[in-house]
Amino acid sequence: MMHKFKLGLGAAALILALPMLQGCIPAVIATGAAAGVMSAHDRRSTGTQTDDETTEWKAAQAVPEKYKALAHINYTAYNRRVLITGEVSSEEAKAIVGEQTGKLEGVREVFNELAIAPASALGNRSNDAYITSKLKARLVDSNQLSANHIKVVTEAGIAYLMGIVTEREAKVAVAIARTTDGVRKVVNVMEVVSDADVRRIDSSAPGGARTAPAQTAPVETR
Repeated sequence: MMHKFKLGLGAAALILALPMLQGCIPAVIATGAAAGVMSAHDRRSTGTQTDDETTEWKAAQAVPEKYKALAHINYTAYNRRVLITGEVSSEEAKAIVGEQTGKLEGVREVFNELAIAPASALGNRSNDAYITSKLKARLVDSNQLSANHIKVVTEAGIAYLMGIVTEREAKVAVAIARTTDGVRKVVNVMEVVSDADVRRIDSSAPGGARTAPAQTAPVETR
């Protein structure tokens, strides 16, 4: 790995490469400055963020070899809750992957959203990454909540929303996701806490409520 050599170009390359990283078994790459900013605006403690990244790696390593060749599996851990998305070849594989994940130290909840289907094509994964980028951009543009508080994962056009949010923030995020082009369905796996809890977590109050956009795509809450 290069050390501080042409950091500007390296950071730019990383940004351009980010959409292609979706669908890869977890890799976390960040410059010190960028990581510090994201950590400061995350409602998880830095310890929990580290634990979540470790959980994603451990979960990927725990997949039995006999299932890996035909599988495409993504793990997303947020506040010790793990979302599993992608495709596996059988119900047996799905069940075992979910069970193995649930046994990992510190994991308190597992959302096993694996589909029984052939592994998705690279083109489909790239399209999902594009949808994710559009949805994230719309969250930023809305000025109704901090996009850093919402984790977006898109799989086969289904947008999964994770995060630690208030009820108002959850409604805004779902409404924006439902009206994002390309989103077929929204699955809500956000952790809703009280306004008082969020005020204790945040260093500043969240933005004021505004009118949410019209809703179109169906929503499921896990």
